[in-house]
Amino acid sequence: MRIFGAESIIPSMGSFHKHAKNLILRIFGPENLRLVLLQDVQRTAQASLLSWLDLPSVELKEATSSMIFSVTAKRLISYDSSSSDGKLWKQFDAFIRGLLAFPLYIPGTAFYQCMQGRKEVMKILRKLFDERKKAPSRREKVDFIDLLIDTIKEDKLAMSDNFALNLIFLLLFAGFETTSSGITAAIKFLTDNPKALQELTDEHENIRKRRASPDAEITWEEYKSMNFTSCVIHESLRLANIAPLLFKKSKEDVHIKAYTIPKGSKVMVCPSIVHLNPTIYEDPNVFNPWRWKVCELLYECEIAEPLGGASKDFMAFGGGLRLCVGAEFAKMQMAIFLHSLVTKYRWKAVKGGTMVLSPGLRFPDGFHIQIVHKY
Repeated sequence: MRIFGAESIIPSMGSFHKHAKNLILRIFGPENLRLVLLQDVQRTAQASLLSWLDLPSVELKEATSSMIFSVTAKRLISYDSSSSDGKLWKQFDAFIRGLLAFPLYIPGTAFYQCMQGRKEVMKILRKLFDERKKAPSRREKVDFIDLLIDTIKEDKLAMSDNFALNLIFLLLFAGFETTSSGITAAIKFLTDNPKALQELTDEHENIRKRRASPDAEITWEEYKSMNFTSCVIHESLRLANIAPLLFKKSKEDVHIKAYTIPKGSKVMVCPSIVHLNPTIYEDPNVFNPWRWKVCELLYECEIAEPLGGASKDFMAFGGGLRLCVGAEFAKMQMAIFLHSLVTKYRWKAVKGGTMVLSPGLRFPDGFHIQIVHKY
């Protein structure tokens, strides 16, 4: 709560949480994904890949973080990273390093640096928020700040300025950190599995061949047809376990076998215990995207959960009422990046690539790749 703010969507409950979530969906919901964000993500991915082309190597996690941050920040706060000094991005980087550190607020500690990063980001956001509140109201709402200011003025949710700012802060962080980790993990797994990479490439080449113009922008129908890509994404997220912990609170006594979790208890859920369970996933430590094809067939026969949907066996995006509101946005960004990469480029690993959970997904030596034109 100290890191993300006591007044935030995390501890909120009931109708207030539901309405706040609906506000977020107006930016990152299915309609906006289809009409606006799909093309935003594709153009940004293409521009980023082109800029990496002449470099001897690119540290993939950092590069994709910057790429995704530019898309998310544009829609949340109309932030143009290309015309800024990168200050906002750098402060979030400091924040991330101390996110899961021992909470000792003394200069020199990771937690202190984390809180300083938060303080600097919040200064920038508050200045932007106050300037927008004083400006004349715009008929066309262009970003998330506009929606929040209108909500506060109309007092629809009794939302405070602090809640609004903490919500923007959380969405900026969640929008790029987790997705960039997912992309980096997927590229690492594909680098080590030529068979999976070939099937993925074939799927995207076939999509291009069916177009009137091979270089036309991706359509929503094409994105939804990326079946094996979806398998690769879900298998990568299963193995990478990007969200190491989920925190819950029991609303009543819960009885599980011989145990009782008393009402009011704080519960820490560890998704990797489920995702690496050999009774659910055969050879759980092996990257096997084809296992998700079996799940899809079982779902069509009404035997299993939907492909990649939140369930007791797959919780990369949480579950229930607290299912990650940006789950579909994250999966779309991963799919579009993979499409842009495998249809025009080849890559080779230069150094790094070791993945550890400590407790979140980390690449201690980074993952450096070099990309070249495919043809």
